[in-house]
Amino acid sequence: MTIADFCAHCLSLPHVEETMPFGPDVLVYKVGGKMFALVIPDDFPPSVNLKCDPNRALELRDRYEDIQPGYHMNKRHWNTLVLEGRLPARLVRELIDHSYQLVTAGLSRKVRAGLGLT
Repeated sequence: MTIADFCAHCLSLPHVEETMPFGPDVLVYKVGGKMFALVIPDDFPPSVNLKCDPNRALELRDRYEDIQPGYHMNKRHWNTLVLEGRLPARLVRELIDHSYQLVTAGLSRKVRAGLGLT
């Protein structure tokens, strides 16, 4: 999966906004004002950070060498995925969706209702 494909999938999810709160070099994807993904488009090798259930995060890190503890993030709840073509695109899309679902589930009832996610 390319960075462009990653960004397009993030933006295809309901109520997602692309922001740059850390400066022009970092794209952050949020839902309900909460971050679920981030990417530095000019990094080499290309990598992205996604939120993940802590138990699943450990399993993924054991199974795939291109999934590592989240760089500059809470390593219990975030993974860094290196997108050099070894991770199946299907898995990356699934992990984007998983991150999105974790964040939307953690939103307040009022925010979820305002987004129509109840």
